[in-house]
Amino acid sequence: MNYNGLIIKGIGGFYYVETSEGIFECKAKGIFRKNKITPVAGDRVRISVNVAAENTIDEIFERKNLLVRPPVSNLDALFIVVSTCEPAPNTVVIDKMTVLAEKNNIEPVLIFTKTDKKSSEDLIAEYKKTKYKIFSVSINDHSQLDEIKNYISGKLVAFTGNSGAGKSTLINALCPELQLSTADISNKLGRGRHTTRQAEIFHIGDGLVIDTAGFSAVDLLSTDVILKEDLQFYFSEFSDYIDQCRFTGCAHLNDKGCKICEMVQSGLISQSRHESYKILYNDAKAIKKWEL
Repeated sequence: MNYNGLIIKGIGGFYYVETSEGIFECKAKGIFRKNKITPVAGDRVRISVNVAAENTIDEIFERKNLLVRPPVSNLDALFIVVSTCEPAPNTVVIDKMTVLAEKNNIEPVLIFTKTDKKSSEDLIAEYKKTKYKIFSVSINDHSQLDEIKNYISGKLVAFTGNSGAGKSTLINALCPELQLSTADISNKLGRGRHTTRQAEIFHIGDGLVIDTAGFSAVDLLSTDVILKEDLQFYFSEFSDYIDQCRFTGCAHLNDKGCKICEMVQSGLISQSRHESYKILYNDAKAIKKWEL
């Protein structure tokens, strides 16, 4: 029997594919190894379910994006969880993550946490000039949880952020029964058989969420390369002004006739975001296309 499904977990060469008929343990056909293609969580696949032989993954449908670490594909949104304090927010790290999300055709979403300890107003003021969706939550204020859950609906999303930012607390608040459900699914998938922890997908409401263990800012920032000439396209608030610079090839640093710099001076683009752009641009100058 053939079914289409979603890889929700892969461990030790075994892949667990969720279909309309249930979850099946599968092995990838040898052609994938020959072509140096590794199935990952998030892949949409076609499988063969066999009575007298191993179930196999026969086809991996086209991916819209692929992250290397953790290995996951087809993300719709990346929820960047940022504490207003403890740990203090680092806007350069936040902006690196939004840039990498945009580069990979993933929607960045910002969630500011611990607002009971420190207000998120200053952070919101910086990022409301972007085109990103923003939420604020605290241990005492769950008023936006339903809105977050609705935003996840119909999407495959991941939560990332620095350790201590409140990712686990937020996910538990969104889906209190997830811990029990995780145990149930893990028993079905044989987690006890394998010790290596990999990306795993769970249901929250009508959405799908990547298990975030090990999904950190460091992982994202160490596995992607951005060229200086492409960086401008990954700052969403630049998009309306890029073509209005006086000179072709404007770097948008402190260039004469630069529309981006003009918008920073007028307050329509955040100065903090522009500072992050300049830092990333200078980092990217060291990358040569011919070295890639």
